[in-house]
Amino acid sequence: MPNTPAAVGRGMTVLYATPGAAPSQRDLCSELMSAVGEVRWIDDEALMDAVTAVSGSGPAYVFHLIEALATAGTVAGLDPKLAEDLARATVSGSGELARLSSDSPSKLRADVTSPGGTTEAALKVLMADPGGLIELMTRAVQAAAKRSRELAGK
Repeated sequence: MPNTPAAVGRGMTVLYATPGAAPSQRDLCSELMSAVGEVRWIDDEALMDAVTAVSGSGPAYVFHLIEALATAGTVAGLDPKLAEDLARATVSGSGELARLSSDSPSKLRADVTSPGGTTEAALKVLMADPGGLIELMTRAVQAAAKRSRELAGK
């Protein structure tokens, strides 16, 4: 299951092979799919629904985040084009920083968050009870995984 960032060589493909697949077959699949990004393997085919929900559908979640951030910038008074450019660059740059850093996303977030500052004020909204953004994203991934199972007749 590759995702749309594969179009720019930055996808991640998760593969599953039946137990009877030869190591050479797995190696060939890895080699072929590495042309469009990273490759990982799972041992349980049932996890493919979760992979689809996170990675296959995930680009749409990120694009929606860009839309939401740009809209919020426009509501705050920015020119719509500037707000969209800022949102695109922020998500792209943050994603690249997360990719290149050995720090966890939690640490990277904390590094940007000054106590009592503007980022902390915004994160209090995004992380508000009940559950905040993590709960919302969890529900979204669960809905996508459930639909994946339905489409597969499971």
